[in-house]
Amino acid sequence: MPRKLSRRQAFGLAGAALGTPMLAASARAQPTARVVVVGGGFGGVAAARTLRRLAPDIAVTLVVESPVFTTCPFSNTVIGGMRDLQSIQFSYDALQSTAIDIHVDKALGVETGGKRIRLASGESLTYDRAILSPGIDFRYDALPDIGPEVAEQLPHAWKAGAQTLLLRDQIRAMRQGGTIIIAPPDNPFRCPPGPYERASLIAHYLSRHNPTAKILIVDGKDKFSKQSLFQAAWDELYPGMITFIPFSEHAGLKSIDVGQRRIDTFFGSFDADVINLIPPQSAAKIVLDAGLAGTGYWCEIDGLTFESKVAEGVHVIGDAAIVGDMPKSGFSASTQGKACAHAVLALLRDNPPERALLMNTCYSLVGPDYGISVAGVYQSDTETNRLSSLPGTGGTSEAGNLPQLRQDEAAFARGWYANLTQELFGA
Repeated sequence: MPRKLSRRQAFGLAGAALGTPMLAASARAQPTARVVVVGGGFGGVAAARTLRRLAPDIAVTLVVESPVFTTCPFSNTVIGGMRDLQSIQFSYDALQSTAIDIHVDKALGVETGGKRIRLASGESLTYDRAILSPGIDFRYDALPDIGPEVAEQLPHAWKAGAQTLLLRDQIRAMRQGGTIIIAPPDNPFRCPPGPYERASLIAHYLSRHNPTAKILIVDGKDKFSKQSLFQAAWDELYPGMITFIPFSEHAGLKSIDVGQRRIDTFFGSFDADVINLIPPQSAAKIVLDAGLAGTGYWCEIDGLTFESKVAEGVHVIGDAAIVGDMPKSGFSASTQGKACAHAVLALLRDNPPERALLMNTCYSLVGPDYGISVAGVYQSDTETNRLSSLPGTGGTSEAGNLPQLRQDEAAFARGWYANLTQELFGA
């Protein structure tokens, strides 16, 4: 059983993982090499920055869909009324000065045979090696008789931006004493603790503006990340407001009446004023269309190099990949991006990649001054190259009535976010 970390140890892991993974510095790659990175989130930006810093003679191109990136981490603070959307939005201006070639365009396809990335503009980018960090898409086909258009009425808010504001505004407009349903999917999905942090910060808002309102979590599973810590916090901060309904008590979604805001399950029905419907997920469409996920929904990779197991020269990181024991989180993606950059440079030089230590620290805010966390350390197995938790490492926040620890971890969460976004998107 993994040992628990003290708050100093957890914060130390977070600080350490903000830097380069634990690898030796590498020699210069061949000057003709071209690496194309797809995805302007934590994973893609970390990979592009690391490549540029370690090998300035390599051509590094970063393909981003929008000139502004809105982070999923801390988007729940916007929904809960603690921040505005602009505070979680970042441009790529600072990356321009690093000589990374930034293409604002949508990547439509990967031609693995011709080593080419097709863009929506009609342009194609050739590569010696490609790093894909495209994130997720939603599997609406796994839900009963609804499609993507339902998100305009039952927002998922699982890609931050307009959806974040839509859910926030629906909550603000809800009648007094109304009900909010949060419907998370079964694993795996992006940010496993996210729905429960969301419930917490919505409850924080409601406790001040709509104190008789209720939140029902109609879950696609029976257990969730940091469950005991969340539930203890709910009992302390928001008694009676949040009810967790595990899969075993409803047996899954049978139908959804969008107009009536009602979810029918196999064991009963739930009516609501606002429904935050988070669909089952898969790797982004570009990964599936290229066949990188095989017959599944996520890309299998070599945990040492992050190279696809079905396409030579294509590396997949972040939420789109099967990354062993590592959770699908922005911080995981950033450390994977750095490790992947090291591996790509080694492969371009025909050198054996070194085995990195990767870290993840995930903070969740239950209230403005109440934080909890989980941390982990991972390394690829020497026989299988599967990313596995290192024995004796990792753990969650200490349980119990520890108000100073909760306050400290809330401060650590804000510091973690500020440090990571400054490192990736700052000057």
